[in-house]
Amino acid sequence: MGILQDLTEALAKDVIEAQDELGDDRFFEKVSKVLLDMSPTTQEAYMTAVRVILAERKARKFLEATLEAKRRGTAAPQAPRDSVGH
Repeated sequence: MGILQDLTEALAKDVIEAQDELGDDRFFEKVSKVLLDMSPTTQEAYMTAVRVILAERKARKFLEATLEAKRRGTAAPQAPRDSVGH
């Protein structure tokens, strides 16, 4: 990986951990504004990393809830409908 991706990925992970601790689920946006002020390229890479991490987290929760429902014999959670994908 290049330095841009390495740095922004590490920052994204740290920011998401911090926002959990802070109880501010939009904290990553504040950090994004700081980056944008200095480097739009860095801000874009950071936001990509944030989106990937948050998407993985959401998908993992869905996976875990689905498996838990199967094990308990209860109804599985529903996947989002009409999602717009890339």
